[in-house]
Amino acid sequence: MTVDIFIPCFIDQIFPETGMNMVKILEKYGVKVNYNDNQTCCGQMAFNSGFWDEAKELGEKFINDFPNDRPVVSPSASCSGYVKNFYGKLFFNTGLHLEYKRLQKNMFEFTDFLVNVLKVEDTGATFNHTVTYHDSCASLREYKLKDEPRKLLSNVKGLKLVELKDNTVCCGFGGTFSVKHEAISSAMAEQKVQNALDTEAEYIVSTDSSCLMHQDGYITKNKHLIKTIHIIDILASGW
Repeated sequence: MTVDIFIPCFIDQIFPETGMNMVKILEKYGVKVNYNDNQTCCGQMAFNSGFWDEAKELGEKFINDFPNDRPVVSPSASCSGYVKNFYGKLFFNTGLHLEYKRLQKNMFEFTDFLVNVLKVEDTGATFNHTVTYHDSCASLREYKLKDEPRKLLSNVKGLKLVELKDNTVCCGFGGTFSVKHEAISSAMAEQKVQNALDTEAEYIVSTDSSCLMHQDGYITKNKHLIKTIHIIDILASGW
């Protein structure tokens, strides 16, 4: 199987090792990975901020950057969910209608692709730590992702998963929400991190680096010992 990979802005600019680990895991299972280095942003930030003309311009480029009728795998439930659910708002009944529909069915968040397409639930990883899992709003509500990350974590050797109180509540990032409503956003991060601390976990895990970055900012500022880590980085550990 050959797949295209989409590397979101946060991964590209801040957490490139997560993108490399995704490739490492895919190649372990014989998947040929194609990376189009002309790819840029999917346009989610502009769309969520109300700049739909700009979002449409970025979306058109995104569609053209992935012209092949094959899976497009991404280490972000947020970006994947946006493409699957909201490109229809921009391209329905336009000249790119068929192209966006093709991309819509081919867009996959990584853990969904691993569990439901490759039928892999154990990557052979080892991670000797206690972790708690954060369901990002986009993964839970837009992408409808819940069981797949937990299945994968449950098979990591040495890992203990402790569920988070109020795990369906937002961490407060929300893209530009964290900038426009800083006080509310920070209070939500405080609540989320405190719930994680109450589990006595060593790590907060998620499918979305943006949520982890937001929580890590609060953790670092307040000198808490808990850390954040993308699920892909755990799944690539120990082998």
